[in-house]
Amino acid sequence: MYNMTIRLQADSDVCLYEQIYLHIKREIKEGKLLAGERLPSTRSLAEFLQIARSTVDTAYGQLLDEGYIEARPCRGYFVCSIEDMMEVSDEEESQTLQREPLSSISRTEAEEGISMLPGNREGAKRKKFDVDFSPYDIEMQGFPFDTWKRITKKILSEANSDLFARGEPQGDYELRQTLCRYLHSSRGVKCRPEQIIVGAGNDYLLMLLEKILGRHKIVAMENPTYLRSQKIFRSFAYQIKSVDMDEGGMKVDSLEEDGADVVYVMPSHQFPSGTIMPIGRRNELLKWAGKAAGRYIIEDDYDSEFRYHGRPIPALQSSDESGRVIYLGSFSKAIAPAIRVSFMVLPDVLLERYQRDCFFYSCTVSRIDQSILNEFIRDGYFERHLNKMRKIYRAKHAQLLACLEPFRGRFAITGENAGLHLLLTADSATEDWLVGAASDCGVKVYGLSQYRSDQSDVSKTVLLGFGALSGEQIAEGIRRLRVAWNI
Repeated sequence: MYNMTIRLQADSDVCLYEQIYLHIKREIKEGKLLAGERLPSTRSLAEFLQIARSTVDTAYGQLLDEGYIEARPCRGYFVCSIEDMMEVSDEEESQTLQREPLSSISRTEAEEGISMLPGNREGAKRKKFDVDFSPYDIEMQGFPFDTWKRITKKILSEANSDLFARGEPQGDYELRQTLCRYLHSSRGVKCRPEQIIVGAGNDYLLMLLEKILGRHKIVAMENPTYLRSQKIFRSFAYQIKSVDMDEGGMKVDSLEEDGADVVYVMPSHQFPSGTIMPIGRRNELLKWAGKAAGRYIIEDDYDSEFRYHGRPIPALQSSDESGRVIYLGSFSKAIAPAIRVSFMVLPDVLLERYQRDCFFYSCTVSRIDQSILNEFIRDGYFERHLNKMRKIYRAKHAQLLACLEPFRGRFAITGENAGLHLLLTADSATEDWLVGAASDCGVKVYGLSQYRSDQSDVSKTVLLGFGALSGEQIAEGIRRLRVAWNI
C-alpha cells in the first residue's frame, strides 16, 4: 500500500479535499503512484492527516468520477491502469501541446478563418515558429490576476440568490450604467444605459444585429478588412460590397453606386491597415447615412485604448446627430480574450425594434462575470490596468520601431501611431516572397492579402504584431528578418 504523505495547508484558498485530490492526481500522472497500487483507506488517511473522514471521501469520490482510481469491493481503492485511462493521440497532442504561455493568448489562423485563404503559403499545414509577429495576441503578464481574484472572491462571498437568477436580456443595469459613464469619458460616446446591449463577444452581437436590421441587406466593408466579421455577414446571406481605401479610409463616394444599406468600419484604428479616419471623411460617411432612411454605420472600436501619440481619437458615434451609428466595443484587447464581454450601443430607432422583436433573447454573459467586470471598471482598476498596459505596449512599440530603422530604405512603415501591430510595405519584393523567406528563418509574419476580399492586387505588405512578444523576441525576430530579407 502506498504511504501517503500530503502536506495540507489550512490557510490556503484551496479547500482541503481539493488539496488531497490534486496531490493524488499529480502523483498518478507523474508515475509516482503506479497502476494497481492500493491507496490508504479513507479512515486511515483521515486519521493520519487529522481531518474529517468526509473530506477524504469527497477527494476520493472526485478521483473515482474522473477515472484516476477505482473502488474494489471489500478491498479498497486502487490506481487505475494506464491502459484504462484516456490518452491523447499523437495527432491530437500535436494540436494542443504547443500551447502559448500566459504571456500570449492567441486567436489562431483557423479561428480567424484565414488559414485556407489564397496567398497563405502554409494553407492548413501548421508550422512551429520561433518568433510569431501575430497581430492578434496580447500581453498577459500584466493582467491583474490578484485584483481579479479578489473581486471574484468578494462577489461570490457577498452573493445572494438574486445574482443567480435570470438577469436582464440587455445585461445587468449596473454594468450598463458603468459602461455608459466609461464610454462617455473615454470615447465621447453619447448614450443612455438603456441603449447598451451586453453580449459574449462581437459574434453574438452581430448575429443579434441581423435580427434587428432585418434580412437582405447590402453591407459595404473596407478592403482589406477583418474577415471574421465579413464571414458572419455572409452567413446572414447579406450581400457584401468591398470598398477600396485610400489614406483617409473607406472611399465614401462609391457607396451610392454600390447601393449599400449598412457600412461596417473601424474609423479609430482600421484593421489591418492601421488607418485613422480623419474628421472630413467621417463627416462624409455620416452625411451619406443621413441621406436615406434605413442607412446605418456599424462602428467597430476594437482597440482604441492603445494610442501612442496625441490624444485618443473620439468615436465616430460621438459626432452622430441623427442616430445612424451602431457602436461596437469589446474587452478582448484591453483586458483578455477569455473575458468574452462585448457591448453594442443602439440608436433609439433600432432600440425600439430590439425591444419589440428581440426582447426574448437572453443575455449570453454570466451575471457573475458581469458583476466582476462592473466592479473592475467602476472602482478604477480598469483605468489603472490600461495605464500599465499602455506603458508596456509603448515600450515594445518603441523598441520595434528602433529595430526597424535599417529597413526604412527599402520599406515604408505605416500604422505606427496606435494599436498592437504595424505594417511594412516593400519597394519591390512581393508579399509571398517576404512571408516565405521569413518562414524559412523561423519567423511568422502576416501578409496583407490575407485580409482582402479579393486577390486581384499583388501585395507587398506584411503585418508585424508585437503585443505578446518580449523585448528579446522582438530583437531576435527583427534580426532574423534582416537576414531573411537581405537588409
